[in-house]
Amino acid sequence: MEPDLEKEKSAVIAIVGKPNVGKSSLLNRMIGQKVAIVSQKPQTTRTRIMGVLTQGENQLVFLDTPGLIKPKGPLGDYMVRSVTSSIDGVDACLLVTEAKGRVTQADRELIRRFQMGGVPAVLAINKLDLMKEKEPLMEQIAVFSQLYDFRAVVPVSARTGEGVEELLEELFLLEEPGGHLFPEDTLTDQPERVIASELVREKLLRFLDQEIPHGIAAVTERMQEEDEVLRLDVTIYCERSAHKGIIIGRSGSMLKKVGSSAREELERFFGCRVNLQLWVKVKEDWRQRPETLQSMGFSQEDLEF
Repeated sequence: MEPDLEKEKSAVIAIVGKPNVGKSSLLNRMIGQKVAIVSQKPQTTRTRIMGVLTQGENQLVFLDTPGLIKPKGPLGDYMVRSVTSSIDGVDACLLVTEAKGRVTQADRELIRRFQMGGVPAVLAINKLDLMKEKEPLMEQIAVFSQLYDFRAVVPVSARTGEGVEELLEELFLLEEPGGHLFPEDTLTDQPERVIASELVREKLLRFLDQEIPHGIAAVTERMQEEDEVLRLDVTIYCERSAHKGIIIGRSGSMLKKVGSSAREELERFFGCRVNLQLWVKVKEDWRQRPETLQSMGFSQEDLEF
């Protein structure tokens, strides 16, 4: 049976905001499944990740972007370019900020881009669960509303799910008829190899000290199913020999901890047994080398500057 293009509606929505406001957590909550890694550390997301939510005749295609930062080197340039290119050509933007947070320079820059492109935008004020009083929230809503004519302002908690259904209702109003963009069972555009790499990197971000995580990358070198077991070889790249020792830990304790936690989540995601092998290699200043970034999966087009 052919789909009814007049009834089926869709919208492409870029999720934008400064680092560490909960964009990826909110995406995962709206999709109902983990498609983006989450960490308490800022700048966890490095690339643009697509998540798809289909409910009956409605389909929302979300682009989860890195937090808007002041770039330092090719990786930073790539992350900023990923944000700005996401705003161009989408149907709408979802600006995510923190409850009780001030209007940051990143917020103002994103709002300026909305104004330049005439982009419809919804504001989600996240981390509502951390607020004890409503008065500061009302003040925050008033300040943002003076800066831009948002289609809606919705306080939410990505952690508890509070306000998320109300947010989705507002986002569905941004859809246009003309059919769905993806099959209804699509969740993300991320290849399985990338998902495996990112889940390993998430565990590294969780367990390691503040100084190291942004100098770490994870790349799935081998992915093969044998006898109903998924075999994964993931190489962890770091920038210093000293970092390699910290990642491995005494007698391999840290690497075992990361591997065990990652394996459990990978088995839940893929629905099968996983044999995960982790390797650690030093690649000095990889974040400053466009050719190395390209070999790790960052697109050449976005790295040209």
